[in-house]
Amino acid sequence: MTDSALLERVLTDADPARTPRESAPDPRAIALRDRILRDTRAPRQRRAVVAGWASGLTVAAASAVVAVAVMVPQNAAVAGTPLPLEFDAGGTTAQILDDAQAALATSDGPAGAERAVQSASWSFAVDMGTRETEVVPQLVTTTWNPDLSGRTVAIEGVPYDPADAAANVGSEISSSGEVAWELDMAPGEFAAPVVDMPAATPENMRAVLEAYWLPSDPTGFDVVAAISSAKGQWTLTNAQEAEMLGILEQVPGVEALGTSTDRLERPVTALRVPSPDGTSSDVVLLSADTGRIVGVERTNLLDNEAFAAGAIISYQLWDIEGIL
Repeated sequence: MTDSALLERVLTDADPARTPRESAPDPRAIALRDRILRDTRAPRQRRAVVAGWASGLTVAAASAVVAVAVMVPQNAAVAGTPLPLEFDAGGTTAQILDDAQAALATSDGPAGAERAVQSASWSFAVDMGTRETEVVPQLVTTTWNPDLSGRTVAIEGVPYDPADAAANVGSEISSSGEVAWELDMAPGEFAAPVVDMPAATPENMRAVLEAYWLPSDPTGFDVVAAISSAKGQWTLTNAQEAEMLGILEQVPGVEALGTSTDRLERPVTALRVPSPDGTSSDVVLLSADTGRIVGVERTNLLDNEAFAAGAIISYQLWDIEGIL
């Protein structure tokens, strides 16, 4: 497999919030792709970073080092990848979602939807020559405007060895203060399918998720992917998130995992959604305190050219105010 083909496979597998595979990339995506491929030919370049293909989320890529936005697995750990979260059984899928919706109705949240997102994610850096790995946390802030201009800034965290159990348990989400990369977008360059977020009704929120590529007959995996895309561009109100959880409750393929503590040491409940083709699995993390959707993590389930079965592919946390 060529470097460019591997890069495409890595980006495709790692990003949990994407346009359909058959969709053509927009001009900004093409320019960003070309920038990665151009940078990988520079012999002194160790790591290049680029915004996600179409969703406003971020994915890392590299030359001698290929970096991928990381999530943490819910099953057995793979050598060289971060440790999985551990879950205590508790509650059915319906109970977990009902409890989250009840918490959303009584907890504080944004007064209105905001065109701004702060998130924590991981870069899983693989040296393609030595196969050595490291986990590189990033804290990302994206803001944008109705004219589709915007700005994304990623602050680099302190890298750590994925075999370091203590570092994995403690997450090591600490800001180095160093800007890893930044991207300014002129009017019309920010690819947002929803420019004005409507009021929180079941019909409106389904229309929003459909704008973020929810198919007509979705599985739980499809709903979580669409929610991830929306939360990659919007900080939603509690009522809007509650309606989206209501949509998740109505579809097949959602499994209760129970309770845990996320990578920011926040109490969460969790649901797992396997992909329809069986190649990956996503876990959605719900705050046990507020009911808000605070994280989504993905695991690769089948060996392929880019990842071993069980390897971490991506991890993203929201509602991280106070860390940046």
